[in-house]
Amino acid sequence: MKDSITQEQIVILKKYFRAANYLTASQIYLQDNYLLKRELCLDDIKPRLLGHWGTCPGISFVYAMLNLFQSNEPRDLAYIVGTGHGFPSIQANLFLEKTLQNFYSSATHTESGIEYVSKNFSWPYGFPSHSSPETPGIILEGGELGYALSTAYGSVLDNPDMTAVCLIGDGEAETGPTATAWHLNKFIHPKSNGSVLPILHLNGYKISGPTIFGRMSDEELKSLFIGYGYEPLFVEYDEEEPDLIFEKMYSAIHYSFKKIKELKNLADAGTVPHTPMIVLRTPKGWTGISEFNGLKLEGNFASHQVLVKEARSNPSELKALETWLKSYNFNELFDAYKGFDSDIQSIIPKQEHALGMNKHLHAVGSRNLILPDIHKHAEDATIPGTIGSSSMRRVGEYLRDVFKFNTEDFRLFCPDETYSNKLDKVFEVTNRAFVWPRKDFDQDMGPHGKVIEMLSEHSLQGLLQGYVLTGRHGILASYEAFVPIVTSMADQYAKFLKISKNISWRNSIPSFNYILTSSGWRQEHNGFSHQNPGFIDDMFQRQGDYVNVYFPADGNSALACIEEMLTKRDSINILVAGKTVEPRWLSVDQARAQLKSGFAIWDFASDENPDIVFSSIGDYVTKEMLAAIQYLKKEVPSLKIRYVNSLKINTDHLLKFFTESSNKFDALYTADKPVIFNFHGYPQTLKQLLFDYPGDIARFKINGYIENGSTTTSFDMQIRNKTSRYDLVIQALDMISDDIVVVERKRSIQEKYKKKIKDHRAYIIQHGVDPDEVENWTWKK
Repeated sequence: MKDSITQEQIVILKKYFRAANYLTASQIYLQDNYLLKRELCLDDIKPRLLGHWGTCPGISFVYAMLNLFQSNEPRDLAYIVGTGHGFPSIQANLFLEKTLQNFYSSATHTESGIEYVSKNFSWPYGFPSHSSPETPGIILEGGELGYALSTAYGSVLDNPDMTAVCLIGDGEAETGPTATAWHLNKFIHPKSNGSVLPILHLNGYKISGPTIFGRMSDEELKSLFIGYGYEPLFVEYDEEEPDLIFEKMYSAIHYSFKKIKELKNLADAGTVPHTPMIVLRTPKGWTGISEFNGLKLEGNFASHQVLVKEARSNPSELKALETWLKSYNFNELFDAYKGFDSDIQSIIPKQEHALGMNKHLHAVGSRNLILPDIHKHAEDATIPGTIGSSSMRRVGEYLRDVFKFNTEDFRLFCPDETYSNKLDKVFEVTNRAFVWPRKDFDQDMGPHGKVIEMLSEHSLQGLLQGYVLTGRHGILASYEAFVPIVTSMADQYAKFLKISKNISWRNSIPSFNYILTSSGWRQEHNGFSHQNPGFIDDMFQRQGDYVNVYFPADGNSALACIEEMLTKRDSINILVAGKTVEPRWLSVDQARAQLKSGFAIWDFASDENPDIVFSSIGDYVTKEMLAAIQYLKKEVPSLKIRYVNSLKINTDHLLKFFTESSNKFDALYTADKPVIFNFHGYPQTLKQLLFDYPGDIARFKINGYIENGSTTTSFDMQIRNKTSRYDLVIQALDMISDDIVVVERKRSIQEKYKKKIKDHRAYIIQHGVDPDEVENWTWKK
């Protein structure tokens, strides 16, 4: 590309810009008379006017400029937009470049094609009011602000030739996730990864007032972004010289692409990269209605959403809308028979280079991982209950080998906790990525590392979203108590995934995988603030079969779970497991078999024809349940107990299991015997699934985390939440028939275990740790 733009190119860009703006406005307002062949009438206007006009012209302006570069000198270029409901402008540009037609055959460059796109925007069973999975070339749900920049950075990881231009609105820039995402340039080595060109779009206003960034001076913004590690370039619209912005923007983009290329060549010279970014100032609602009834619209918050909202019922507003739409002279740019003006067509890239057709944004070429044999990492479980299993240690060793076999498309994202979470074996084959200055004594850090650590779960979630949605594999590992900070992001991703699964042209993508460890049951040393299983509770609300939550009972079952997680596609998988040394219960083959069947009876802890059924989901609560079985068998040798375990919950499958497959359910839990569940999370999570059980739900007792915690001991956490072995013994005796254990014997045993609970409290207050009876307990039936 030449260093400067020509006047001829400016003329072409202005034509394209006019066309995109008209098509945007047409989508928001018109349900007929799309080419204004006659005077607008009230019935031409949609009954509901939806969409956000204010940000749309800026989106289209950047799109037009990128098209000019892409048509003259094609590159691996993607455009990621974070400005919320600016979708009609994205759709207008996808229509212009014919990407939309590739996926929706009715979106042709004809009058009927314009009708199809305009009529169906924000229309029932049409196109949504914001970016969504139905939109080609989109990897970012447009409903919630804040995630564009981290998603863009995730998309370029291990895609060295890719450049993602990311447009961030100044409203979005106020969000916490965006604030931390500016730092992600410090993890992106220019040589082994692609590049992100952030464009901060300052139109100055939100729904009803000014933005913070919009009121900052250029000097303040320059200082801020230099401090973030960027080289900021400023482009501002001047109403006295309106064409000048095309020259300025051309120069800024040209310089940025040139600088990105230079940084790749300098990357190994030890230079700290200050990557380019653009601050673009344009009026809110640019090219729209300047003023109406004395209210300033363009360049003010009043243009944020829909201008002249009563155009369907108010003739003066209808006239203002018509004057505005005619100002674009769309009839000069489009012919119902010939299509768009030849100048406009000249800057539309060839289909293979169109922004909406970027192969990464469509996960083209995504492959399955090469996975190691889990038997090589397994522990001997011949004798159930043998002490020596650590789920996270087993998983860490396994992930080390996953990295060995998959050097280009697998990553681990974690807050500053890879060591704490016992996953540090991965550092035998990779490093923590860090591009900025490093000290000689830094540990396991390097410019090309495949582990990214940052104390911002928001940024890590966005990175992994961008990485997965472009066809690669990864894991986000976090403390269980703190991952709820990304619950809203996970919800948005889950919605995106649910819709994507029903779109035929969406390619299959790897699963989004979480590891949640340092759980509330073993955060007794940090206290109540670190004790929270709320994330899984929220994810269980997802409707569908694409969310799987894994609760391995030991290290071997953790291996089977992580293997299945990394095999699955198009799903969200959550592994919830501890990192302490605990008993071994299953071989890896037994765990694999149990994952296929869901729930399973553990024969080594079960009797035939049980009087009561014990069942647990989660590692620490499983140990308590098995200890309770051991105590009960000692106290009442004739008592028959069955133990049922689950390593995985998929709420859709589980609900069907509880209801539609009652025979299978009763085969495990009997049709009429009392059942006690010990659950890792909130009891209500399981209770809500049992509501539709056709049998007698009164026979079920569900225990779990009931929001009781403190800085205490690990066993005291179980006592505080009524999940301890002592509590389970007391509960079981309450539920067992008096014909099996007489009342007097029940009460005697219960008093004994109530005293144990009381004595335990006194002991830990005096000694600070759990007694040997708990600490050194081993399984013996």
